[in-house]
Order: sequence, then C-alpha cells, then structure tokens
Amino acid sequence: MKCIIGLGNPGPKYEKTRHNVGFMVIDELLERHNWKLNKEKYKGSHTVERCNGEKMVLLKPLTFMNLSGDAVKPLMDYYDLSPEDIVVIYDDLDLPPGKIRLRQQGGHGGHNGMRSIIDHLGTKEFPRIRIGVGRPTGSKSVSDHVLSPFSKEESQDVNDSVKKAADACEGWMENTFLSVMNEYN
Repeated sequence: MKCIIGLGNPGPKYEKTRHNVGFMVIDELLERHNWKLNKEKYKGSHTVERCNGEKMVLLKPLTFMNLSGDAVKPLMDYYDLSPEDIVVIYDDLDLPPGKIRLRQQGGHGGHNGMRSIIDHLGTKEFPRIRIGVGRPTGSKSVSDHVLSPFSKEESQDVNDSVKKAADACEGWMENTFLSVMNEYN
C-alpha cells in the first residue's frame, strides 16, 4: 500500500492559494478516477483506492499547513505505512511556477508543513514532490505570498505542473520512486 499526501490548508478561503498546490494534485487524481475523499479521521480527509493494481491512500490533512504531521503520522500508523510508502506533495518557493522536482529525501527547506511531518516521523527520508510557486516580489511577505492565488499569467503553468505531479503519482503506483524521479526531473 502506498499513500499520496497533498499538503494545503482546509476551507474555501485557501482553495486556490499557492500553499494549496498539494491539495490541487489530490483533487486532480480524484477527478481523473472519479474518486471521492470518503473518510475523515486522524485529522485528515482520505480515501483508499486502487491505481495500476496498487492499493493506495490519498490524504488531505485538515490541520492547517503548520500541523500537517498531526494528520500524517496517525494515518501512517493506522495503515502500517513506512516512510518509503508515502509521497508528500507541497509548494516550493525556490522553484518557479510550473516546475516540479521529485526527491527521495531532504530537509524541510523552511516549509513548516514539511517540518511538522519530519518532526512527527522522526526522519526526513521519504519521497516528496515539490511544486514551484515562486518567491514573492517587492515588499510582499512570504506568508502573504503563499496564501495568495496565482496570477493569470501563472495559472496555466501551475495547472500543467499539477497534472504532471498527478502523472508522477500514477507512475509511482507501478514503478519505483527513483525511476519516476528520473523520468520527471
């Protein structure tokens, strides 16, 4: 069993913001396969489905970004998942909108959602997909930037990166993460 975790903030206020690109990938996968998140427990909304013959969990933590580990760790314990059985999808300021990067491990890079997950799991060795949201310009703060929607100019690139990340997740269902990483990086 594998688990795809999309990070974001719950509620309509945050739906189209940069911080919610992880949720957008989960939504893309749900729409492609006509699935629904149908379980709410462990501070998250999730479903268990099959993709390319592999059983998988799709999870959206409902804890707000900075407490993502509060939802991830209990769900992993319940389904007896190890760190290599998960992939976490989240926004990255250091990548321009439209770019994705897959990594098998790494630090939190200042991302509080990833910091929370690393703290709860006690390891930074788990797969992740970073989706570029770009850095703020002018005097805009980082928090204002990640909680703002994408500009019209960025929207198509972001939609493309969300689709690409969803493709990578589907590829992971039948291949190793390393082979998927080599294909998409």
